[in-house]
Amino acid sequence: MRELTKAQKARYAIREFKIITDALAIRGFYRPRGKLGKSLEHCLRNLSPEIYGSMNDPRVVELKGLEYVIDRLPRSIEECTRIILTEEDPFKNSAFEKTTPLKRRRTCYRVGKNEMCFVISRGLSEIYDIMTHITFLYGEAKKIHGRMKDDSGNKTIEWLELEKTVQNFAALGAADLDQALWSLSIILGRPYQETRASYEYLEQNRLEHSSNNGLFSLIYHLGNQYDKELLDKEDSLVVYLTPSLMNIIGHQEYEKNWAANIHKHLIDLKLHNRPVHIISANLHSILNALYSYGAVTEGAKENVDSSDLYGFFYQIRDRHKEIRAYAAKRGFHDLPDNSGAHIGCQLIDTAGLKGIAFHPDIKITSGGSQKNQPVILVMDYAFGAQAFNLMSNLLKPYTEDGKVTRFNFRSISIMGKAGILTGAKGDIMLASSHVFEGTTDNYMFNNDLKAGDFDQSIPVCSGPMITVLETSLQNRDMLRKFQSDWNTVGLEMEGGHYQRAISAATIKGEIPKRLKVRYAYYASDNPLETGSTLAAGAMGKGGVKPTYMISKLILEKILGGRSSRKA
Repeated sequence: MRELTKAQKARYAIREFKIITDALAIRGFYRPRGKLGKSLEHCLRNLSPEIYGSMNDPRVVELKGLEYVIDRLPRSIEECTRIILTEEDPFKNSAFEKTTPLKRRRTCYRVGKNEMCFVISRGLSEIYDIMTHITFLYGEAKKIHGRMKDDSGNKTIEWLELEKTVQNFAALGAADLDQALWSLSIILGRPYQETRASYEYLEQNRLEHSSNNGLFSLIYHLGNQYDKELLDKEDSLVVYLTPSLMNIIGHQEYEKNWAANIHKHLIDLKLHNRPVHIISANLHSILNALYSYGAVTEGAKENVDSSDLYGFFYQIRDRHKEIRAYAAKRGFHDLPDNSGAHIGCQLIDTAGLKGIAFHPDIKITSGGSQKNQPVILVMDYAFGAQAFNLMSNLLKPYTEDGKVTRFNFRSISIMGKAGILTGAKGDIMLASSHVFEGTTDNYMFNNDLKAGDFDQSIPVCSGPMITVLETSLQNRDMLRKFQSDWNTVGLEMEGGHYQRAISAATIKGEIPKRLKVRYAYYASDNPLETGSTLAAGAMGKGGVKPTYMISKLILEKILGGRSSRKA
């Protein structure tokens, strides 16, 4: 029997994880300790994702992976024994505590002492994301429990110390904290400094954002809950997937309501007959690129150093309210999401830019005849497969009371974060095509952005991008296989889904065939380098330059500073 390569094993593990998860959505529930839960854990261990580091080493607890997961799950998840995933929001007007993870836009409710409810509004990718994190968390709980008791079944000295620390945490002095961290590092199998670094990271987020209960509480409850499961099956963790969850596959109700709200605003603002340019990006870079220079320099009483464009944007990062107030009087309309899709939007009537001073390094023209001035629709980052549902509904005509309104879409620009395979964090990638992981769905297009459009201060590479099922479900062997077989330059989660919707809308005649498309990504991580995965944390200041370089170029393409290449 022929031996499978590591890349093949990884691909099979991802496929099996997806199939099991899809089956669980139909079955309706599973226990991580049960047969199907162990199958998911087996898939994850076979895959051994780079983002989860040492998860397969039974001697140590994977701290960076824990930080990553806890930032993306709601506070107190480690205390719950019932986790419910549902498509409907059953508690919108209830007194239950609503909680949002620090680094995922998702609605969650703490229902009683031991129950957490996730409202799934962002498609299948959100289900895979949550299931992956729960599987990882349960695996680490098993390792923590292995350090909880000695060979005689008695609690270890370190675990007894942890119990005291959790009970008396508020009263700990500096010396007591050092001792508690030392004892905890023995439980975790990690050096003291690594334990302290994770403690400080989670503690800062706990105090500033109330996003978690701290490292001591996390480790204690993970180990304690696993111990309860061994003693009494009734205390075991159960994950429920409600029947309504399957509605997200075909009904797209959140995305339909989201798109209808945008369409209605375009009509109400009398912008529906104007050229519309869609930009998928964060909700600050386009706003700042257009309005921040005027906002901070017109009648300013203080000097702002604008000699360096990207240094300027870093300086004004805390002046968001001032910039938004300035923009609101000059064509900017904020459209907060009220559909549950968690995708905020902005409409910018560029006729309102007339007379505004732009930064000297941004080459765009301001305002003019209102009739033909572009309207820019900025939509926040989508999440995986949600991108198809959002874009598909957005590009459709709007029907109300039998009246059909078609929109004059001229371009779609996607600025995203992605993992790079041919460079370093902070580099820029331009997609020439999108290759769907695990399927034969591949999309080629003419990208209106070229490497020569950028200056030489940041490396820019062009080539195919992989659209992956889930960022947590990747490993080096598989990514290197993609790199060698497809010459891929990076991996992301949304681009292929966007292009699938664009291609469908073109075939259906909803948008013109010559509509300009632009795909540019800045490298937020390098999954092929140890210490450079997403678990290593945010880019911070290093992300400012590539973000604004892409934003600047997209605006120059739309507003006349740069010529768009012919399709």
